[in-house]
Amino acid sequence: MKSEMSQPAALMMDVEGLWLTAEDRQLLRQPEVGGLILFARNCSHPDQVRELVRSIRQLRPDMLLAIDQEGGRVQRLRRGVLRLPALGRIASAGDQADKLAEAAAWLMATEILACGIDISFAPVLDLECGRSRVVGDRSLGADPATVTRLASAYIRGLRAAGMAATGKHFPGHGWAEADSHFAVPEDERALDVIKSCDMQPFAALAGQLAGIMPAHVIYSAVDPQPAGFSRFWLQQILRAELGFNGVIFSDDLSMAGAHVAGDITQRIDAAASAGCDMLLVCNDRSAAEQALVHMQQQGYIPSAQAQALCSPVARAADSQYRCRPRWQQATRLLKTHHLL
Repeated sequence: MKSEMSQPAALMMDVEGLWLTAEDRQLLRQPEVGGLILFARNCSHPDQVRELVRSIRQLRPDMLLAIDQEGGRVQRLRRGVLRLPALGRIASAGDQADKLAEAAAWLMATEILACGIDISFAPVLDLECGRSRVVGDRSLGADPATVTRLASAYIRGLRAAGMAATGKHFPGHGWAEADSHFAVPEDERALDVIKSCDMQPFAALAGQLAGIMPAHVIYSAVDPQPAGFSRFWLQQILRAELGFNGVIFSDDLSMAGAHVAGDITQRIDAAASAGCDMLLVCNDRSAAEQALVHMQQQGYIPSAQAQALCSPVARAADSQYRCRPRWQQATRLLKTHHLL
């Protein structure tokens, strides 16, 4: 029987290397697995990534494929593509920052879609408060209005290339000092402070975002659970107050910041109950297998909602994009500002 805690939700997992193993293939055939995220270990060159993607699509044509390709220090595919700047460098470019943000987004999306990958989890909407090392130059700045403006330009670039935008990490990771990959960050500020500051880009852009990823941060004055496990944050604030109707992706449930919810099966249930549509379990094959078995045993209904982010452009995987005039214009613009 289906657990009362469960709801329509899908698992996003990863694979071991540059090609699929027999074990990978068996896991990817399961209908509860609705997405796959690629890491640096899966990406040696665009041609190899295209071949890996082809093998995945042969098994599951409907699967959402994702990557983190923000630029700067967060760029999984590095060979054979542009080494894009961190968003913080773009934000420092003065009155040309909007054009540069749009151009950088278009270039990134074009390269990733040409590999057959549907989305990069971008843009980062966290504010740079000078406190969080995990955010730092990944942020578009400290001022909510500036971050909103530049992120809107970035989203325009993604959309022009054919890629959906996913904002992260709701309602904002910039104030919490700890890195949720290794610890449980806490933001002790009051709700009205968070709403008037960090949450502003999410509120302003909710209608432009196809996906949002909540933070593994405990906002202790608001809710004892991290945002990704909180019905208050995801249902009352994100869905009801901000009117967001896109896909909610959990952040990686293997991260230390998620362990407060219990073992991996408890984390799956907590994230799904809070309202996450796609549940990420990465870099821990044993945990991913446990999560999958648990979802099957509990009768989770495989959610197809994330398929709305699948890109027809990714299915075409056009590798001749460098001949396009827009490519030449965008690369010339970034080079002029010493960002390439």
